[in-house]
Amino acid sequence: MASGEGERSVATGFKRGFRRQCPNCGDGKLFAGYLKVEPTCAVCGHRNSVYRADDGPAYFTILLVGHLVVAPLLFMSFIWTWPPFLTAVLTLPLLALITLTVLPFIKGALIGFMWSRRISEHT
Repeated sequence: MASGEGERSVATGFKRGFRRQCPNCGDGKLFAGYLKVEPTCAVCGHRNSVYRADDGPAYFTILLVGHLVVAPLLFMSFIWTWPPFLTAVLTLPLLALITLTVLPFIKGALIGFMWSRRISEHT
């Protein structure tokens, strides 16, 4: 069910985008690759390429990972007692993996939000 011209809910946009589906119909794929947006939905024909997320997804991903992962790490004793090199070798790959895993979901949610508020490069 395409909801292109009717009322667009922010919750619907977030949910569909977070699932990396077309924010308009919820059935088509939003991404053609890791972060490349599918220009046009194969199911409903909605032009998803008009939503320019730019640096927003990276900003929100770093904000979330920083608050939900890095901040709690600072309360763990090994961060302060182990040698800095060992701490970096053990934590940085994990942080990179978490960040790169979360990024497409955040980008999808941001595009879903933009869809719900009708924010595109044409407005």
